[in-house]
Amino acid sequence: MATENRWVVKIGSSLLTNDGRGLDREALARWVDDIAGLQRGGMEIVVVSSGAVAEGMSRLGWRKRPDDLPFLQAAAAVGQMGLMEAYGASFRRSGICAAQVLLTHEDFASRQRYMNVHATLRKLAQMRAIPVINENDTVSTREICFGDNDMLAALVANLTAADRLVILTDQRGLFSHDPRMDPGADLIRQASAEDDSLFDIAGSASKWGRGGMLSKVKAARMFALSGGITTIASGRVEGVLGQIRSGMAVGTELRPGQQRLLKHNQWLAGQSITHGTIVLDAEAARAVAQHGRSIRPDGVLHVRGNFDRDQVIQITDPEERALAKGLSNYSAREMNRMVGPRTSMAHLPRSDQSITELVHHANIVLELYKGRL
Repeated sequence: MATENRWVVKIGSSLLTNDGRGLDREALARWVDDIAGLQRGGMEIVVVSSGAVAEGMSRLGWRKRPDDLPFLQAAAAVGQMGLMEAYGASFRRSGICAAQVLLTHEDFASRQRYMNVHATLRKLAQMRAIPVINENDTVSTREICFGDNDMLAALVANLTAADRLVILTDQRGLFSHDPRMDPGADLIRQASAEDDSLFDIAGSASKWGRGGMLSKVKAARMFALSGGITTIASGRVEGVLGQIRSGMAVGTELRPGQQRLLKHNQWLAGQSITHGTIVLDAEAARAVAQHGRSIRPDGVLHVRGNFDRDQVIQITDPEERALAKGLSNYSAREMNRMVGPRTSMAHLPRSDQSITELVHHANIVLELYKGRL
């Protein structure tokens, strides 16, 4: 445990807003005190925080969460002010400077923007400032519609080469069954993030757990690609972060398995935005899935979309089930001229005519969740 120097701590909106009743500043101050203690102990901490929409609704006097996207985005804009005011004040009392960082999935889709975020977070760490990261719900539509910032926290953890991702939620951890229906349900203390049975367990748990356990298991698997450990624990336990740091058995710990990806492919695996699709025949799909082969023109059935070179594309099997993501060597227009019965390389620049792989095997990452997304 003493070798862990960098954590990403994600705090869910149900905790921050006391189940939607407005920002719980006392609870937030307790977590900040815990985080300050970790920093004084020599650790680097990055916070990923939800709660902007719920706080905005409270400030605007709304009792019911609206369905209309512009209203949700407006609530996020109002609520982000209160959220950062509370974090800023709490961190100042501990003598720490907090920094607001608002991100969207587009920031992770662009390699250049991804590296810019990395450089900013590293500089803040050198300054001993603590970043408070949130999805930029005012301009983004994904998290505001589909849930918490669990995957964002995993992407940040991979980006910063963190040792541990701590997801604080309103549940004690991941249980074997719904404890409301089965009082004998067991808290899963430790498991491998690569254990596929967790998806079935978490899928059931997400129906009763406001924190959405399925998204947390997916986040843990994403973070495991860099060898990181994820802890899912209740943020309502006094001193929970210190307990985890001391090695106490708190919540559910999901540990990495054997699968690891290089930094470049961690970025590729985390892409939720793809710019087009190539559909493989059965033989090419097996070669990619089972043998890690590159994709050549004769194995492609269809090319869809209007992507450019070096953009992330979806790779599917003949039934168009998601198989992998890849970084394209050619544009969609070039690919369409290369595949099919009259394949020709003559239209390509001379320097490219020797590049026969549409997607090189080093730039292909198989889907992590086997259709469970």
